[in-house]
Amino acid sequence: MNASGKILRGLFLLVRGKAAGVVEFANTNNALTASMAPLIAFPLVGAILVAMRGDINDALVSFIAQLCVALAPSLLIYEFARRWQAEANWLRTASALNWSFWVALPLLLLGALLASMLVTFGASETVAEAIVIGLIGGYLMWLHWFIVRKGLNIGVWQAILLVFVTNIVLGLLVVGPDLINLAMGGKMSAFMTG
Repeated sequence: MNASGKILRGLFLLVRGKAAGVVEFANTNNALTASMAPLIAFPLVGAILVAMRGDINDALVSFIAQLCVALAPSLLIYEFARRWQAEANWLRTASALNWSFWVALPLLLLGALLASMLVTFGASETVAEAIVIGLIGGYLMWLHWFIVRKGLNIGVWQAILLVFVTNIVLGLLVVGPDLINLAMGGKMSAFMTG
């Protein structure tokens, strides 16, 4: 089976809570690079489009901020794996986690369907959105936890700590540039170009 097929099979197993999905991802630098390429390409294309409108500073700030967010999970996995003597599979684990971000797309489609059903049955749009966001967010947190726990072969609490720290760092990286920009009298733009 080719690499793409193994990645899809690995994701299919992981989203169902099957630890065997982790071993479908190669434990190599090339696999990690391949998993990061789309996470970097989309912000790059967005930055180029913004730069073509003449907003070169906004494009550069946006791309750098989004690049930091794309790289942070892999770096954190490496650092925690190194501290816990679990380095042997950090490349595989980071690759699996990077590819798992794409699971959000079909989940959003299912979430939209669920939200419309909830509204049809009488829930307000606000309540339906809150339920869907809670379910998708909770599932993605669980998936992140499951991948790092099984991928690095670490304990429950170690995986919880890694997921918690990763999400705090990502939150700071997402909001930080905008908060700094606002404090300096600017506008929120790092993740809201266009």
